[in-house]
Amino acid sequence: MSQRKKSQLKRIALVSATISLVNDDGFHAASMSKIAKLAGVVPGTIYLYFQNKQDLINQVYLDVKKEFTTFAFENYTSSNSVQDDFELIWKRIAQFKLTHLDKALFLHQCDITPMLDEESRQEGIKHLQPLLNLWIKGQQEGLIKPLSPFLLYAYSIFPLSFLTHSKKRGVCEISEEDLEQTYQAAWDSIKL
Repeated sequence: MSQRKKSQLKRIALVSATISLVNDDGFHAASMSKIAKLAGVVPGTIYLYFQNKQDLINQVYLDVKKEFTTFAFENYTSSNSVQDDFELIWKRIAQFKLTHLDKALFLHQCDITPMLDEESRQEGIKHLQPLLNLWIKGQQEGLIKPLSPFLLYAYSIFPLSFLTHSKKRGVCEISEEDLEQTYQAAWDSIKL
């Protein structure tokens, strides 16, 4: 195995360990030594990839956010109606969150923590630009409520985090019918 491949595998292990520990124990309990141990590397290895814990959290967040939005917008072309495009994006977001539970929970943790720095948070928002543009288009066409993108996200996307947590805890399985009803509630919450 090449040195480059070994290096990539170590970084992947560190990212995975960070996600796991943050989800299980929170940001503050996920120490660098615990992350290194779970990743199977010596603690000093972390500093070959990340400057400090803040840098680690920011970079893991941006890595996961990019993976999430790449998945969410994979088939999106902005050529359909606002409602059809929103349905496509919403269902891709739901699919990611419900099939990549650990990454979805990590993103949720990042959404609600002061641990993430503002620059990384703003960079993460940029990854959602196709959805934000769709909402602007819908508002211009008189189809979507004239609310801020934060409120639109809170009403239509953020509830998926609750379902993700419920699924992870094993208290809720989401059928196709449930998902369809949830999508309809999301659309109803933002449409005029």
